Amino acid sequence: MAALGAPGVGLLIALENLFPPIPSEAILPLAGFAAARGELGLVAVIVWATVGSVAGALALYGLGAWLGHERLVRLADRIPLLSGQDVERTRRWFVRHGPATVLVGRLVPVFRSLISIPAGVERMRMAVFVPLTAVGSLVWNTALVLGGFLLGEHLDRIIAFVDAFQWVVLAVVGVAVAVFVVHRVHARRAPAEMGSDAGER
Repeated sequence: MAALGAPGVGLLIALENLFPPIPSEAILPLAGFAAARGELGLVAVIVWATVGSVAGALALYGLGAWLGHERLVRLADRIPLLSGQDVERTRRWFVRHGPATVLVGRLVPVFRSLISIPAGVERMRMAVFVPLTAVGSLVWNTALVLGGFLLGEHLDRIIAFVDAFQWVVLAVVGVAVAVFVVHRVHARRAPAEMGSDAGER
């Protein structure tokens, strides 16, 4: 961390948005620990980490904008158990709750990066997307950097806590996906079974 400097921390966080295997929950506490040792400036680390977060989010926003709504609908129609109607329902929900979703999403592992893609698909105004992304990222970055700064050599506690939080999020997502699949399979089987019963009669 001392060799990278605060701008290097920002670069790593930008890459973390694009390549999730580079975890911010490891990078930021280490940067905070380096700041506690006087090797980095605390405020500089937080500022650069937030700049990196916004830069990475803008790259994913661009991906979403390139993908576009129509292309996403066509893609959904080709995926088993999905349809363009699912995309339309998601779009209507995002139009109503997009700003809050972008803000809160920056505080949730896994979704921190992904939330920028639907924002790009819907072409959320930059005057809204950038400030909300910056505020949400600032809160997340500050919490992890200060955790490393205050806990010092006990960084494993922070990483373990965030890692457990991440697994909880993944478990909830997994259950939601399983419920969706079961419901969709049942919904598609019901008309076929009714048709078969009608034919027998």
